[in-house]
Amino acid sequence: MRDFLAISGRTMGRALRIALLPALLIGAVAAHAEDWPTRPIRVISPYPAGSASDTVSRVVLDEVSQLLGKPFVIEMRPGAGGTMGFASVAHATPDGYMLVTSSSSMATESVLHRTLPYDPMRDFTHVVLLGTSPNVIVASKKSGFKTLGDLVAAAKAKPGTLTFASAGIGSSSHMAGERLRLAAKIDVRHVPFREGGLLEVMAGRIDFYCIPLAAAASALKNPNLVVLAVTSDKRSPLLPSVPSVAEAGYPGAVFRFWNGISAPAKTPPEVVQKLHDVTEKALAMPAVRERLAKLGVEPANLSTAEFGKFFKDDYDATRQLAKDANIKPID
Repeated sequence: MRDFLAISGRTMGRALRIALLPALLIGAVAAHAEDWPTRPIRVISPYPAGSASDTVSRVVLDEVSQLLGKPFVIEMRPGAGGTMGFASVAHATPDGYMLVTSSSSMATESVLHRTLPYDPMRDFTHVVLLGTSPNVIVASKKSGFKTLGDLVAAAKAKPGTLTFASAGIGSSSHMAGERLRLAAKIDVRHVPFREGGLLEVMAGRIDFYCIPLAAAASALKNPNLVVLAVTSDKRSPLLPSVPSVAEAGYPGAVFRFWNGISAPAKTPPEVVQKLHDVTEKALAMPAVRERLAKLGVEPANLSTAEFGKFFKDDYDATRQLAKDANIKPID
């Protein structure tokens, strides 16, 4: 009888521990979120230093670091259009100490590659949308174009002769150019560059470029460039004298580049929410808003759920654009 009671006691104890396990795990996660962060946070930047994504994220994360009291260590990991950096975060431990600077380009990788080492929809938690900015359509001074209408008229007069630069196949500058091509129904040739596309436009060897405003802001006063339009539905506060593509008669050419912070899927929700809320606090600071405004970036104010939907909508729209523009996978 004593043996039976001992066995029953051990069984009941084991059952009780199993029953309590979910509560203990929840308590551990909550404690982790409350303490997070206790050490530096690594942020992978999958694009080169000075890119729009890298520049915008540094402006915001500098302040987030001050608010949290822990450094954000930004690691440059460019390569394969950003897939190397995204893959390293997708498969990282989901503990809030490995993040990635996400952007519009994240969706385009899914149409450029038949297979990816990660799933953009399944393998990430999209934490916070930092902001959006239009691309700006610039042309060579030598082109003689004064308006977007001039560019479209020239393209229609000589189909297949005008060229537009991009930062590579599938880049935001490429996709914005394709949106303009389809909206204006013009036949223009795409010329991708790894770097130096803007210099080619300045020199007059390339006719125009739909470059992200954040990346082009410092060059817009160059006398060898003409700024024709911004790819938004209204004018940019940074360029109040420059018409939007919608205002110019091509609403289908609206294209906005976005920047965000994403984490591996299954990162504790409490950590995600804490990072989101602190980042939103940083985005509301006048000094941060002023720095972003100089880059042509409008801060966003979306919940994590809203950012998730925003990403899915952008992902779906990008895939449809690739289909409409006949953009084929590169591998």
